[in-house]
Order: sequence, then structure tokens, then C-alpha cells
Amino acid sequence: MLRYVRPTQEFLKVEILLCLCHPGITHAAWLLAASLFVRFFTCYNKILTFQGVTAVPEINHHGQTVNDIVPDWKCARVLTRTPLSGQYCRLEPLDADRHAADLFEAYALGDDSDWTWLASTQPMSVEATAHWVLGKVMDDELVPYAVIDSGTGRAVGLVSYMAIERMQGSVEIGHVTWSRRMKGTRIGTETVWLLLKNAFEHGYRRLEWKCDSMNVASRKAAERLGFVWEGRLRQKLVRKGRNRDSEMLSMIDREWPERDAELRAWLAAENFDGEGRQVKRLEAFR
Repeated sequence: MLRYVRPTQEFLKVEILLCLCHPGITHAAWLLAASLFVRFFTCYNKILTFQGVTAVPEINHHGQTVNDIVPDWKCARVLTRTPLSGQYCRLEPLDADRHAADLFEAYALGDDSDWTWLASTQPMSVEATAHWVLGKVMDDELVPYAVIDSGTGRAVGLVSYMAIERMQGSVEIGHVTWSRRMKGTRIGTETVWLLLKNAFEHGYRRLEWKCDSMNVASRKAAERLGFVWEGRLRQKLVRKGRNRDSEMLSMIDREWPERDAELRAWLAAENFDGEGRQVKRLEAFR
């Protein structure tokens, strides 16, 4: 006997109950009924769950299971170096002349421990900071931003789109270099929200976050924002003479509406007291 169980969320759930003790049903009849049942629901491009095993939505003419069609897919739109504005910060296209002095001062509040898992080392002068920033500005494969604290008008960190694959609709948020003026503040959260929002609005299907497997804080930060851990890329890089295994996390377009609503609720002014401390944790809105 086959029984359809009404779904509680967006995916259909199907439970197949086998009444093998029924003397009137043969093995062949059961297989035929099950096949027809599966094909009926796959016509609606749904994901079926059989006792916890996910079945792909379609069977092709070779009898092979295949993934979902992406209707009318061409590619994502170009991500340009244009400003992005939020309540607590804005992202300006990175510029060595405008931002190097602020960034040097902000990074000087920390020490070498802030740079352990980064490709760069802490710049020790405004000139060194400008040279470092210029390298990112001149890299055509990046869309780099300075993070500007709206309260002070000064740069407090930088970040970039990278690994941009327009034809596949995939892009990574990388070069994440927060100073101590923004670590653990709502500015950091809003920065990533602005980047996610902008990329999904440009038609990207997948946003990636990678970090050193030893950088537990970075992985936790990404998971807090709603990125999903996908696995570890072993021996991905040699970084500062050491092996780096990379943690791979992502957020995809169908997850974005829920993550967007959660982040907007957390970032709302009423969720902070007069000292800028959160009233509710982001997880409380999930």
C-alpha cells in the first residue's frame, strides 16, 4: 500500500508502507505501483524522500536519475565596483588614496594574531598598506570594497568578491580582513548581508565562503550567518609555508529568502540597545 503524507514544509514527503502480508499483491504489481507513484510526483519536479533517502526529481529516457532543470538559465550579471549602503556601514569601491590611512590605523589596533590565517601580513606603515590595497584594486578578477563605518565615515576593514563564475552563477566572498573596530559588531554582519543581497539580486545562484580549517572563528561566523558547511578541501593551499586545508561553506539562492529575513530582523534598530549591544542573537530569528 502506498500512502501520501501531506508535507509540513516546502518539500513533499512520501512514505511508502509495504504490506507484504497481503496475499493479493505480487512483487511485480508492487514494483509497477511504486514506479507510477514516483513518476507522478516527479512530473511536478519535487524532491521525494523515501525513508530518509532523497530521490532526484526526474528520470531521463535512459532510465537515469538527473538533477533539476534550471529554467531559462543564461548567466548571472556582472558584479561592478559600485557602492553598497546599509544602516551601519557602506561598502565603497576600494581605493588606495582614500582608504589606506584609515585602514592602517584600524589594523594597528590589533597585532599579528589577526593575520595568522590570511595570505597577507600586517602592513606596518601607511605606504605598505597603500601598496597592499593597490594590489587588490589592480586585480581585475576581484571586486574589492572598503568597509566604511557610517558613524565615523572611516574605513575599518575590507572584503571582496572573488572566484566569480558568471556562467555558473557562483561567487565567493573573500579577502575578509576585519579590523578590531568591526570584529564582533553589527558592521561585520551587515557587510556580509550587503554582499549576499547584491549578489543574489545579480542572479547568482551560489555564494561561497572558504577559510583555513584551523580558523574556527571564521567557520562559526559563516555558519551563524546561514552558510552551510559542505566539507574540507584537503591540502588546498600552501600558505605562509604551511599546509592549508580549506573549509568550504555556501549559501544558495533558494535559501536566501529565509536568511535575508533573519538578517534583516537581527539588524533592525530595535534589536540593539543604546550602546549598540544586541537584544536577541541572530539564531533567535531562525
